[in-house]
Amino acid sequence: MNKAAIVDAVYEKLGGTKADAERAVDTMIESIVNTLKKGDEVSIAGLGIFSAKMRAARTARNPRTGETVKVAAVRVPKFRAAKALKDAVK
Repeated sequence: MNKAAIVDAVYEKLGGTKADAERAVDTMIESIVNTLKKGDEVSIAGLGIFSAKMRAARTARNPRTGETVKVAAVRVPKFRAAKALKDAVK
């Protein structure tokens, strides 16, 4: 499933226009991204929790040359599935 399929599902469920459905999906995605940028969590009941965590700096190895490379610390998105989602997927 991709973004277009989600827009179609929202359109089927709510009616209105496809443009309205696309704006609703875009707004939801933008809200999640902006909240994660601020360092906050997004909790959606029955789905899970989106958060951002720091990945520590580390030393890696270039597989082609064998040279060691320093990888800087970076903030990465993280998702923890809710129990309801885990049970539904089983």
